Amino acid sequence: MFVFQDPARTERLCRALARKARAAFGPIDVVASPAVGGIVPGYETARWLGAKAIFVEREDGVFTLRRGFAIEPGARVLMVEDIVTHGVVVARVPGRRCRRHPGQIVGAACLIDRSGGRAVIGVPRVALATLDIPAYAADALPPDLAAIPAVKPGSRGLTGAP
Repeated sequence: MFVFQDPARTERLCRALARKARAAFGPIDVVASPAVGGIVPGYETARWLGAKAIFVEREDGVFTLRRGFAIEPGARVLMVEDIVTHGVVVARVPGRRCRRHPGQIVGAACLIDRSGGRAVIGVPRVALATLDIPAYAADALPPDLAAIPAVKPGSRGLTGAP
């Protein structure tokens, strides 16, 4: 997201997200975010929550805690992402890796939920903004959209992960 180029704006957004998350989920010990898009908002949100900030990375297409990151027994964990479209990334993180650690995932938070609140991520979530933006399969694009070249700015394709 281009907003992360401006530290002052990033701070304001993540402070607001931290307040919303604290109101919904209570105290948070650890903020876990998927690399790459979630690192900056995760770190800044953790700062405002007074929590540790960690991130997961794809290893052979699977999100993994690396770099010595760990979740302590009983830690209250909040997943933080920049944008949720389908919920695939946020759903995979707690489902495949963080649940192997002894903490408790209490919820998820994102700056923008593009699913209109419909993305199934397996935990309760809060968002600063919820938008209802349709997502189409590549073979089901409306003709006016099919005529526009696709641009994918996200990081998911960087490692060949699904």
